[in-house]
Amino acid sequence: MSDGTATTTTDLDVRLEKHRVELTGYCYRMLGSSFEAEDAVQDTMVRAWRSYDKFEGRSSLRSWLYRIATNVCLDMLTAGNKRARPMDLTESTPLAQAALSPRPDNTWLEPMPDNRVLPSTEDPAEAAVAKETVRLAFMAALQQLPAKQRAVLILREVLAWKASEVAELLDTTVASVNSALQRARATLAEQQQPGAEAAVADPLDEEQQKLLERYVAAFEGYDMTALTALLHEDAIMTMPPFDLWLTGVKDITGFMTTLGAPCAGSRLLPVQVNGLPGFAQYKPDPEAGGFTPWAVQVLEVSDGRITGFHCFLDTKRWFPLFGLPLHLEAEAHQVEEGV
Repeated sequence: MSDGTATTTTDLDVRLEKHRVELTGYCYRMLGSSFEAEDAVQDTMVRAWRSYDKFEGRSSLRSWLYRIATNVCLDMLTAGNKRARPMDLTESTPLAQAALSPRPDNTWLEPMPDNRVLPSTEDPAEAAVAKETVRLAFMAALQQLPAKQRAVLILREVLAWKASEVAELLDTTVASVNSALQRARATLAEQQQPGAEAAVADPLDEEQQKLLERYVAAFEGYDMTALTALLHEDAIMTMPPFDLWLTGVKDITGFMTTLGAPCAGSRLLPVQVNGLPGFAQYKPDPEAGGFTPWAVQVLEVSDGRITGFHCFLDTKRWFPLFGLPLHLEAEAHQVEEGV
């Protein structure tokens, strides 16, 4: 390979990489899976790199990449799998009947670190919209749409593309795009998605920051009285890959002191996940000492209370995705907390 070709190749790699985060956000909204989204983007990059000599520049490089990414996602969605949250699949279970029944990984809507799907922007309004459109409730609503309606809604409503641009990307007409958008909006309007009311400031306001500080103190102290004061009376708790979900303070705290009792003494590290505040939960490791990964928690907050408490338990997948250590020394946590 000549130096000139090498330089061109490097330049193309740099140009493609500039779009990785926003493309990952798009594919994540389309697929509902962190890992499938990253696979889809990698496939998109490979296809673009291989066929770049056929790219005639009639559209922008960004538009061309979105066209490839859309086709990749539509191909992946042909199996018809709709990722879901536990409350999308079953009725709430009373604590007295609680049983931990796992379902396969491909059942579940997956969490995603903000920095992998939210491009940096200096526009606060744009940043707020981006965060709102990766929140779990919105993501769950998207999964209810047929694949092409999903693409149209994301491109038009989230990414603010013109109808003519979407029509060109999907090889269809503006009328068809407008019709699909109308149907998608109607479907979303009909749905009552738990968590849709979550209202988290960006950045967190003082009241929300204090709420999270009180939550950390209550959870790490396993103080159910303090936790009760922070939870909305109709709060929801989920624990994928288990399809069990609980409603109400009494059942949630009751679970935590019975089946969830081994979580007493846990430590929490903050993470930014799905445009919401979250924590990596480490519970005590009686064999190795220190703390071992247990869950990525995602919190939904509304009117000064926690309304959603979602624990993603597949730590061997989630902790590396979030760049989190797979063991936490007791001393390290004390230093971090300023002890």
